[in-house]
Amino acid sequence: MSAGPMERRVRVLIVDDSALVRSVLTQGLASDPQLEVVGAASNPYTARDLLVRLRPDVMTLDLEMPQMDGLSFLRKIMAKLPTPTVILSSLAQQGSSVVVQALEAGALDVVAKPTVGIAKGLDAMMQTLIERIKVAAHSKLEVRPVVPQVSKLQVPNARSFETTDTVIGLGASMGGVAALNRILPTFPPWSPGVVIVQHMPADFTAQFATRLDEVCAMRVSEARHGERVLPGHILVAPGGDRHLEIRRFGGEYRVHLQPGPPVSGHTPSVDVFFNSLARAAGPRAAACLLTGMGRDGAEGLLALRLAGGRTFAQDQATAAVWGMPRAAVELGAAEHCVALEQVPQTLVRAARPSVPPRASSLPPRASTSTPPRASRSTPPRA
Repeated sequence: MSAGPMERRVRVLIVDDSALVRSVLTQGLASDPQLEVVGAASNPYTARDLLVRLRPDVMTLDLEMPQMDGLSFLRKIMAKLPTPTVILSSLAQQGSSVVVQALEAGALDVVAKPTVGIAKGLDAMMQTLIERIKVAAHSKLEVRPVVPQVSKLQVPNARSFETTDTVIGLGASMGGVAALNRILPTFPPWSPGVVIVQHMPADFTAQFATRLDEVCAMRVSEARHGERVLPGHILVAPGGDRHLEIRRFGGEYRVHLQPGPPVSGHTPSVDVFFNSLARAAGPRAAACLLTGMGRDGAEGLLALRLAGGRTFAQDQATAAVWGMPRAAVELGAAEHCVALEQVPQTLVRAARPSVPPRASSLPPRASTSTPPRASRSTPPRA
């Protein structure tokens, strides 16, 4: 669809040290009538000047550049001149922790450069990039706050809990990494078990979970098949070709990872996850659909609400991309819209957890660099 006569085109700044890549992107993006490339920079210093002078709607950013790496540049920009940013990097196919850090710093999405020749896979990459740029142009950003650091010595060993009566579910897509990085550290260590489906490329969720574990009072890890959902523990669905479901075995909730085609455009799918939460936990579950493009999660959230669970959606004012939450609101799946900073206390209260034990009655969390992990229960037999 071409831009209407009164519709302003999306103004894009390209930042990449390769002259060939800048030329290819300029031509490819200019082929879309809704986009306008207003500048191209070969290094962060030139990019900074162009950002100040041109004020583009969206910036594409490579992470590997001379003089200053893309991640350091992104952090500086997000702290002073927040600009919707789509990362375009070959690191996106390597499971690099740098990409996860860029998403935490406020980048909205990541697109992988073709790794075998610039021409191979170029058309598919360009179409994906154009789609992400258009969504990013309508996002909302703010100056990135500093994520609070958790003192491990002062956090009760939440793993001493043996059962969970309730489950908290979170679903997110574009903009979700930064949103989760802001709210997960504020969940109390005695919170009910939290399970997350965040749309991310394969091989990045393990890095994401590891980084979250460093700043959260709750333990954070990538979910494993058969693993129990326990209070004080956050499980992140692994990226790739498997859907995450929650299943109940007696009084236990366990993770079930099942290979399958995309549902609502994604694997893992938030819809699949929320539908399983409705079946397994029903009124013993509370869930929130966070920032993201598309509709994944809306149908599943409705199923959870109809099953008696408590359901919420991030509000438009605080969502970077109000696509998935809006779909849930329009469907009647969400009881209320909640500002991002209010999501943790809202979900913990809605899940009606047991009264937390006194910190003095629990042993302190280990201070070693590799805290001892609790023994895992044996997965149920098939």
